[in-house]
Amino acid sequence: MSIKHRRLGKHGVLVSNLCLGTMNFGWHTSEHDSFKIMDRALELGINFFDTADVYGWSVEHGTTEEIIGRWLAQGGGRRDAVVLATKVYNPVNRKANLPEVNSDGTSLSAYKIRKHCEGSLSRLQTDWIDLYQMHHIDRDCPWDETWQSFDTLVKQGKVVYVGSSNFAGWDIATACQEASRRGLMGLVSEQSTYHLDNRTIELEVIPACRHYGVGMIPWSPLGGGLLGGALEKLESGRRTDEQFVKQVDEKREQLERYEALCKALGHPPGEVAIAWLLHNPVVTAPIIGPRTMEQLESAVRATAIELDEETMMKLDEIFPGPGGEAPAAYAW
Repeated sequence: MSIKHRRLGKHGVLVSNLCLGTMNFGWHTSEHDSFKIMDRALELGINFFDTADVYGWSVEHGTTEEIIGRWLAQGGGRRDAVVLATKVYNPVNRKANLPEVNSDGTSLSAYKIRKHCEGSLSRLQTDWIDLYQMHHIDRDCPWDETWQSFDTLVKQGKVVYVGSSNFAGWDIATACQEASRRGLMGLVSEQSTYHLDNRTIELEVIPACRHYGVGMIPWSPLGGGLLGGALEKLESGRRTDEQFVKQVDEKREQLERYEALCKALGHPPGEVAIAWLLHNPVVTAPIIGPRTMEQLESAVRATAIELDEETMMKLDEIFPGPGGEAPAAYAW
């Protein structure tokens, strides 16, 4: 196993080369099992944990943050051992709350950022958030307002770094330039969907991250399970949901070639998919979302896989990207 610690983009903080995503905690994974996964992650050297104020989904928004908060409250040095990330932008509907248009909508207003930060701090039972991320771009709210709000939280000691998620390349550039004009640190990270079967961000998002020194934190590294041995899962009856079956049928030829290559390499498909991401120097840490302990252990095994140039070329043949970076990908 080969968990290493890298700088988050160009910035000084060191984070593990896998980020523990907690989206499944509380509705797919019990609190008891979530505690065990977090404890084991620390034992394995994973110090980077990611959540969001909206996680908890069908149980209740914020449930996942509450589970993490109760885990942190056990003490034992847990809080100081973790670089803790959460997010703001989405609605956070809580049973105890009256309807409120700002909380019930999507935005990056100063009102919402302040209010939702306080909610996350309370649920997480912590005094500060290490990485506070904009969960999506809000192009209707002026950057003057958004950056001033984040700067206030930083000066209050409630937030250390600010990141983004689901930003276009030009949104990353705009955010960084607007921050620089104000003498602020700006974005330290970007979370984007990125995996072998979805390489769109290679056009402009990854070049923007490289230029501004923003760490890339890919989410859904297995493409919702498509790259985690999908054919075997269908044959064994472990995945039978209609949408998944449709996806597999549409990509069967690619998946057959991919899984055959992984078999020849001697590694499970999911581990190869994570290893492929780790070979990109702009990627800091793929976000893994284990529902079980075995899924966590498998992801960690992926960090020790070395893919040679020939294998990388074969993967490009099976899952071709957009043709390189813009504009060379589509123009002279």
